[in-house]
Amino acid sequence: MSAAAVVTGIGVVAPTGLGAEEHWAATLRGAGAIDVISRFDASSYPVRLAGEVRDFVAAGNVPGRLIPQTDHWTHMALVAADMALADAGVVPADLPEYEMGVITASSSGGVEFGQREIQELWSKGPRHVGAYQSIAWFYAATTGQISIRYGMRGPCGVVVAEQAGALESLAQARRVLDDGARLVVSGGTDAPFSPYGLTCQMANGLLSTRRDPRRAYLPFDADANGYVPGEGGAILIVEDADSARARGARRYGVVAGHAATFDPPPGSGRPRTLDRAIRGALADAGVEPGEVDVVFADAAGTPEADRAEAEAIAAVFGDHGVPVTAPKTLTGRLYAGGPALDIATALLAMRDSVIPPTAGVAGPAPGCRIDLVTGEPRAGRVRTALVLARGYGGFNAALVLRAPTDPSDHSTDDRSDR
Repeated sequence: MSAAAVVTGIGVVAPTGLGAEEHWAATLRGAGAIDVISRFDASSYPVRLAGEVRDFVAAGNVPGRLIPQTDHWTHMALVAADMALADAGVVPADLPEYEMGVITASSSGGVEFGQREIQELWSKGPRHVGAYQSIAWFYAATTGQISIRYGMRGPCGVVVAEQAGALESLAQARRVLDDGARLVVSGGTDAPFSPYGLTCQMANGLLSTRRDPRRAYLPFDADANGYVPGEGGAILIVEDADSARARGARRYGVVAGHAATFDPPPGSGRPRTLDRAIRGALADAGVEPGEVDVVFADAAGTPEADRAEAEAIAAVFGDHGVPVTAPKTLTGRLYAGGPALDIATALLAMRDSVIPPTAGVAGPAPGCRIDLVTGEPRAGRVRTALVLARGYGGFNAALVLRAPTDPSDHSTDDRSDR
């Protein structure tokens, strides 16, 4: 039996807003943040829309010496980590340094930083490539910088599993707590926008090429045409339940169950395995399908992938058996940052007893036998949420979150803490 892992702090840097409350308000309003790419001139690219964090400024929010040493993706994670620690009421200097860990997820690494250095290499020569290129692009750069900044010397790592990575990071955080750590900074961000970065993404053939931001990303819709990429994500403070209770911390929810699978190669004739990941996560949490109040879908945005996800959900919960939502239609898919943002959104849905809608989608396409929440937020008690994520190449992950009996109740007779 794993030790109970509770989320006590949320930090959000997303196209929908800076901070959890700003993001949550925009999500409930259905305020879309997808627009024409502004970080560089993408007018000659077939993909021209993205979910960018347009109000983010590193200067004044990230230590000045770190800005030229790190990528935009790490800048956002550092700010989100600040938010999450403040939200949790944690002062890292007050805790034993070896009982705090950092486990984040990354998908693309520091592509903007790498773009600049590649340009310097080819235009001026190798002597003009900065020494920080060797670390700023690296997937573990964010984990390392958070660890150094806050003196967290316990177990640290990074998960690279494309879109599925952030769910894996929370699962790994739970394992680390089970091994004796007190607190883990987890979640993830991504910043995939530069000419080089966008070109790499386009190679998968799954990105939407539409020009209308309102019609570009329509998962589960009959008019689905691919997904829109986005940047940002969320950082979460995950604590041992007993430690959180001892310091009187608010608990957003419990990381109750997790499972991961990997799909067989295309053309193998073997079935996909997302339904197995769902069943495994529910079993790990000790939860029956009927107890799940909402599913936050991966929502790949292509007809084939959407149908496969809908079939996996229906296989476990029955046709139209559970509310399903994909609020990422407001932001685009944030790669490693996306599932972390979904976790944050699911925890806020638990807190406020409301399911955010899948904005812009009229209803599920024929063959998608799911109860997709569209139009307006749907009020209702949310005690158990399932978050799904799939990464390019076959990764599948499912994470079960359970609400505490009462966020202000720190007693041990709470089933979601066991």
